[in-house]
Amino acid sequence: MKRLLIYLFVFAQLVIAKSVDGQEVSDSARYLLLNRKLQFQITDAVDSMYNFNFRKAEVDFNWLKYNHPEHPLPYFLFGISTWWQMMPNLNAETPLGDEFIAYMDTAIVKAKAMLKKDENDVEAAFFLAGSYGFQGRYHSEKKNWLKAAGVGKKALKALKKTKGNESFSPEILFGDALFNYYSIWIRENYPSLRPILFFFPKGDKSLGVEQLQEVSQNAFYTRIEAVFFLMRIKAFELKETYDALRLAKQVHTQFPNNPYFHRFYARMLYTVGQYQSAADVSLEILRRLEKGQLGYEEVSGRYASFFLGHISKKQGDWDIARPYFEKVIEYTETISDEKSGYYLFSQMYLAEEEAKSGDYQTALDRIEIIRDNTRRKEDLNKKARALRKVIRKKR
Repeated sequence: MKRLLIYLFVFAQLVIAKSVDGQEVSDSARYLLLNRKLQFQITDAVDSMYNFNFRKAEVDFNWLKYNHPEHPLPYFLFGISTWWQMMPNLNAETPLGDEFIAYMDTAIVKAKAMLKKDENDVEAAFFLAGSYGFQGRYHSEKKNWLKAAGVGKKALKALKKTKGNESFSPEILFGDALFNYYSIWIRENYPSLRPILFFFPKGDKSLGVEQLQEVSQNAFYTRIEAVFFLMRIKAFELKETYDALRLAKQVHTQFPNNPYFHRFYARMLYTVGQYQSAADVSLEILRRLEKGQLGYEEVSGRYASFFLGHISKKQGDWDIARPYFEKVIEYTETISDEKSGYYLFSQMYLAEEEAKSGDYQTALDRIEIIRDNTRRKEDLNKKARALRKVIRKKR
């Protein structure tokens, strides 16, 4: 009897498996998100995009657009490609911003057309939510909070259509994960925005992190985006610095020409005190910047120079540290970002040394820059004012 039950159980599993396989074949023909053959065909393109070889990536995206002109996927990928071209310095004013919005707008139009044919089309709802979500991300980076909230509401409306369909594809979880985490995070960190968020449902930060981990392991199109957010959350919110370092090393190894991942890896090495490795990685960043490699610009240079300067300072080698702190200042002033912490601390370190060597006026000039770009209650402002008092007594 027991053996018979086992046979029946195995038979039942085979029947279920066959049924699921048949469904996957049918769904993969209908849904591009489930099309494994397509994923295999464009894996190199997606990898090239994250590795900053945009020309190579966009050749295959054009092939995808040619073969699926009415589907939102190719336009969504073009949008993500444009986003990553801006990523090294999102504060820079560039025509790429308008290009990015246009690609996501096109993806939205295509997704809405699919939903008009079938209001229960989960794939269309995913691209609608994703495109609105990316636009919201762009507007929030630009501090356009009302626009971000507006498209955020539209993304949330689309997300409701994907609820309960998480088994359809791991991609579906990506939007839920970001909403669950950041709907709480924004309330905690931007109290002034709470009135805007009043009509948004509350999320669950812990669940959001769990969902991001699942997406980072199982998704295809949104996997690296999930790693990006997970890496930042672990580094800056959860203080799981070594796990953030692990993720940073993972994506830098996989995409060695991505300047954002490169500098984030250097930052994590520096944060955990692996100074020799941090110095080696930072020197490579500066070499690439000097060569004019795509994506390596002033922000990356500021990071690398500060790490090298501060490591040298801690080792007591001020002659090496000084020119790196001066580079931090040069890179920062080129992009007019004088409120940057790296910039202000570089000014402070230089002012301290100049005060020791008797170059009082230069030190006082730096102190004024610090005071102009910090609030009176901030520790750095207090430290700068204390140094000013010391200098005035010596003069």
